[in-house]
Amino acid sequence: MLDVFRGLKNLIKVNYVHIDSPVFRLHYSITVILLISFSLIVTTRQYVGNPIDCIHTKDIPEDVLNTYCWIHSTYTLKSFFNKKVGVEVPYPGIGNSREKGKEDMSDRKIYKYYQWVCFCLFFQAMLFYAPRWLWKSWEGGKIRALMMDLDVGVCTEIEKKTKKKLILDYLWENLRYHNWWAYRYYLCEGLALINVIGQMFLMNRFFDGEFMTFGLKVIAYMESDQEDRVDPMIYIFPRMVKCTLFNKFGSSGEVERHDALCILPLNVVNEKIYVFLWFWFVILGILTFITLVYRLVIIFSPRMRVYMMRMRFRLVRRDNVDTIVRRSKMGDWYLLYILGENLDSVIFRDIMHEFANKLNHNYQHHIHGVPDA
Repeated sequence: MLDVFRGLKNLIKVNYVHIDSPVFRLHYSITVILLISFSLIVTTRQYVGNPIDCIHTKDIPEDVLNTYCWIHSTYTLKSFFNKKVGVEVPYPGIGNSREKGKEDMSDRKIYKYYQWVCFCLFFQAMLFYAPRWLWKSWEGGKIRALMMDLDVGVCTEIEKKTKKKLILDYLWENLRYHNWWAYRYYLCEGLALINVIGQMFLMNRFFDGEFMTFGLKVIAYMESDQEDRVDPMIYIFPRMVKCTLFNKFGSSGEVERHDALCILPLNVVNEKIYVFLWFWFVILGILTFITLVYRLVIIFSPRMRVYMMRMRFRLVRRDNVDTIVRRSKMGDWYLLYILGENLDSVIFRDIMHEFANKLNHNYQHHIHGVPDA
């Protein structure tokens, strides 16, 4: 099993330069790794057995039978899920579908998804990485370039002073020009929320409208009486299904109708994967929604920007934070906040102090009518 996941090592790279929020990183790191891992697990037949094994009493080759039922959809009978197993039915959803010589086609619950689970999971992983790819291309390595290896702070005083001056010069020359840069990142966070909500609807369509309430049904099933409950995991991911085969001519020239019972051992894995994904996507969606609300507050409330900067960087003096937030725009605040998360705390304190002094000095020059130097 370890050989299967050895190819995922390249995805698990610890990036020491943070250009986004922890919640945003959950989308493109943890979630992508989980989805690709699940996709690989589904394709490893040697650990879960054949994806389908069918039983038939007629003289039909096993490989032909399994291939036909795998390609064509299988089904269960909805009316047989509420009957007692071992007394009325041999297995939930399995029974005689013919009443009075006529088959009720509306009672069938058809399963078409299981052939496409591995591809769907991989496609979902690509969708989760898309906002990260977009933000990385827009960010363009700005934070890494501004850091100049000052995240450790182990360098000579002359080198440290030179690098701090370069950062200050950049901040001063580009003051009030970072709003669009910050808004593009907020747009990527919004796309991440749209993606996780959209994927819930995508999987709901994938499972014929059963996925949206899947987690709630699992919780209700665990809390209900054992005699009255119907397992929603078996309803959506049955282990045993029926397969109506092709018609063929018998020995006397009559058309014979063949059907079979099929076992889907892969659904034991599929149900665990999608129960986990339901709860994971709900938690991820809630966290991302809270993050976007926080972004809106940050955009419209300078006081919140001051508070967040004070809470996150306690070495920076309060008056310096007040000055910078008051004399700059939201984009400048966000750039400084991201820089503060990557730079050495003492060096960042010095940069904030010198930047605040420069802003105060420029403001006093404007008040007294003295032109900028």
